[in-house]
Amino acid sequence: MVLGIEYDGSGYSGWQAQAHSRSVQAVLEQALSKVADHALSVICAGRTDAGVHALEQVVHFDSHAERHPDAWLLGGNSHLPADVRITWVRRAVGDFHARYSAIARFYRYIIYNRPIKSALQRKQASWCYHPLDAEKMHQAAQCLIGHHDFSSFRAHGCQSKSPMRAMYFIDVYRDGDKVIIDISANAFLHHMVRNIAGVLMAIGAGKQAADWTQTLLDVKDRTRGGVTAAPEGLYLGAVYYPEYYGIAKHVVFDKLPADAKRFDPS
Repeated sequence: MVLGIEYDGSGYSGWQAQAHSRSVQAVLEQALSKVADHALSVICAGRTDAGVHALEQVVHFDSHAERHPDAWLLGGNSHLPADVRITWVRRAVGDFHARYSAIARFYRYIIYNRPIKSALQRKQASWCYHPLDAEKMHQAAQCLIGHHDFSSFRAHGCQSKSPMRAMYFIDVYRDGDKVIIDISANAFLHHMVRNIAGVLMAIGAGKQAADWTQTLLDVKDRTRGGVTAAPEGLYLGAVYYPEYYGIAKHVVFDKLPADAKRFDPS
């Protein structure tokens, strides 16, 4: 089965199950195991860190229990805490794998940009009291589009074998008191979005020149980069799959390049 999961990550140590802390994976597996009446494990499209949220995480699991999709949806939600919800359920098609079948990921980073912190958004958005120039941030980010070595934007402990990633688009815009960064790539390095957000915030606040993004991209050195932006503002927004699998996304799918969408199910 394939599920879409929405969660507020502020009360969790991250997605991945851990022995001595609360994780999204653990509470989801516990809930689904009750519906299946046997222990099961789930595989996600992308692990999120402590405090990071998901508008739509995608997971798959195997079970010998015969259940209607609505049973997984309603039964699973009845056993989940209020900050995690299953939003849809599909039967897996062919060799579907939540992680390896994905052709792109979409993240959103939200910055609350006003002099005073928000009482209501303190765990759902980052905060910057310096006025941010969203248009300047947007222009500074465009050099990241394309296939690049993102060494300057990966965490020191990133375990990925290669720093090469294909960035499909990055948009920065203002919505009232919020500055929003929408970003999509074939995959992301550890802390990549938060490190990009930290650089763009420094540029938007006038602390760095607009060409700093290009400079960091060229030097391929994380020690030359900026601070890692807070986890509270980060959301896994969507995961994109070939149409063959029947998991349609329409919000930003049209922005993906044609070569990213190509798929031969044979």
